[in-house]
Amino acid sequence: MAPAKGVNRYLTTFIIASLGMIGPFVIDAVFPAFELMGHDLMASPAAMQQVTSVYMLSYAVMSLFHGPVSDAIGRKPVMIAGLIGFAAASVLCAVAPTLTVMLIGRALQGVFAGAAQIVSRTIIRDLFIGPAAQRMMAQVAMIFAIAPAIAPIVGGLILRAGSWRLVFYALVGVGLVLAVVVALGMPETHAQENRRQLNLPDIFHGLRLVLSDGPYMRLAFAGVFGFAAQFIYVMGAPIIMLQILGKGEEDFWMLFVPLVAGMILGSFVNARFAHRIPPKRMVTVAMTMLLSATIVGIVIAAIAGNRLPWVMLMPPVIAFSMSVSFPILQLAQLDRFPTRRGAAASGQAFIQLLFNSLLSGVIVSLVATSMLSIAITSSVFGLIGWLFWQWSLRRPAKPREGAA
Repeated sequence: MAPAKGVNRYLTTFIIASLGMIGPFVIDAVFPAFELMGHDLMASPAAMQQVTSVYMLSYAVMSLFHGPVSDAIGRKPVMIAGLIGFAAASVLCAVAPTLTVMLIGRALQGVFAGAAQIVSRTIIRDLFIGPAAQRMMAQVAMIFAIAPAIAPIVGGLILRAGSWRLVFYALVGVGLVLAVVVALGMPETHAQENRRQLNLPDIFHGLRLVLSDGPYMRLAFAGVFGFAAQFIYVMGAPIIMLQILGKGEEDFWMLFVPLVAGMILGSFVNARFAHRIPPKRMVTVAMTMLLSATIVGIVIAAIAGNRLPWVMLMPPVIAFSMSVSFPILQLAQLDRFPTRRGAAASGQAFIQLLFNSLLSGVIVSLVATSMLSIAITSSVFGLIGWLFWQWSLRRPAKPREGAA
């Protein structure tokens, strides 16, 4: 399917990918500054974990509303307003004198950050169908997969230039620049005749339809737990690198570069074979590979302990496997509700981020005592994701067009 008239596919792909980088930068660019922030804000390492979890929790809650509102008023207004609000929240973080003010700023970052990132996913499905949509989703993922690798490196370089507060001022610039780029370069893909009425009863009705739909939830949990098998290494990065492995603030690349290499290669494979391999078969192979990699990771950690480079061999394979399957799982969820894609995208983000906030705020603190305990937890997540995917295969369902 060709894009709508007047839409530059390559520019749109680049903009959507850039919007997708907001999340990794908000989380990963701050990691190298954790120790300095904790010292200045008089916060313990455990308290500093809340700097990430409060962001993700507020992001998760507000993600329920960004998509449905974009179904009513269009994609661009929601994204632009969100980016401007995100920039303002980043200013508050930059000037925060205490941990309490920092947590308020991070919560506000989460409130606004999802507007552009979540709604941008629906644009892909607005413009494309079938393998073309899968290929574009994978191409976007391949571009913004670079962000988790460069974000902590950029954060470390900023720290060398000055205070940790400069990291947040850089996020202010990112938000404002992207707001201008969306305003001038992004098409409005949600036509006026396809928009829904903007009222709370309809928004909550749509969310209820989405979150109570069995096939949708099975796909969602397959993605959530499969992604968690990889994401536990990301959320545990400060503990893994600074405490377990005993590395420094500029050594985060040892974890993130291999992970991102796996993500880029997985997205490339997905895009390359979108027209050749049936989506369900591709996900089945990828999820099985993910589960196998997590099991091998346990064996390696049991033998090698906390020694590099051995403990970093399997995380890239896990990331590769999830990047092959994730675009297909996302599109399948959007296709469950063709008339409420914004609500479906919001449901995706809410479920994902609600669990990720639990992962960063509670689970990581409990299990990040050694690479073996992290590998075991990753494998448990991989097994649960694989089981949900198998359940989804055994209970196929047609798109729920009756969501009007």
